[in-house]
Amino acid sequence: MPDAPFPLDRLHVEVSGSPSAPPLLMLHGWGSSAALMQPLAAALASSFRVHNADLPGHGHTPPPPEAWGVPDYAALAADYIRTQMGGGPVPVVGHSNGGRIALFMASEPEHTDLLGPLALVSPSGITPRRTTKYHVKRAIASVLKAPFQVMPPRLRSFGLDWLRHSLVWKLLGSSDYSRLSEAMRGTFVKTVNFHLESRLSRVQQPVLLFWGTQDTAISREQMETMQRLLPDAGLFVVEGAGHYAYLDALDVVAEGTRHFLRGA
Repeated sequence: MPDAPFPLDRLHVEVSGSPSAPPLLMLHGWGSSAALMQPLAAALASSFRVHNADLPGHGHTPPPPEAWGVPDYAALAADYIRTQMGGGPVPVVGHSNGGRIALFMASEPEHTDLLGPLALVSPSGITPRRTTKYHVKRAIASVLKAPFQVMPPRLRSFGLDWLRHSLVWKLLGSSDYSRLSEAMRGTFVKTVNFHLESRLSRVQQPVLLFWGTQDTAISREQMETMQRLLPDAGLFVVEGAGHYAYLDALDVVAEGTRHFLRGA
């Protein structure tokens, strides 16, 4: 958990819809923002009071003061629901890492009562099958780091820092990672390595999963695994859509979400 709570007055949230409508929280994915979720927020605002948040380190919200993990983002979302949305249960629409955060909250006794049904677009959290390219990069990285491991602590720290800033190391890393600040680099590592398989059986909320057939970030195998592990989940396959199915097939995702939340 973070050393101090993230101040909610620094959390950028776009609120739309009638104040008398039932509340709904939207959580975007890694490297995304409320702006990208806005078309879906606008489509749902006719039925809900939509709270569309920029998570720390994204959009108009500053980064966390230190490297955060999924539990830290979940604690912030829980704090927001309690103090700004009248408590729970609140339905959540999440994309990618936003879906991972929502599922973690639903699996955590401290937070689960705050959440209603979950409509999730390509949620992350299931361990992916690693490609040969990934394993080659890991092997090269291990070879590059090996000479520094036998150095005295001070020299080892200096050498590893030099290596991390060298061109060859940057070529090994993802472009997403290399553009991040120090705090967000640590956050990225904590986030992408946080998997949910052992937790999903605890999720009691009904879950609707959307997945696009052209999604190259999350596989159908991962989605089917998630559906199988969740006690009450359905998978809706969106033909021709990619990882951002809520943009590629806005009407399909919006109407499916409305229908699901009305009946859940």
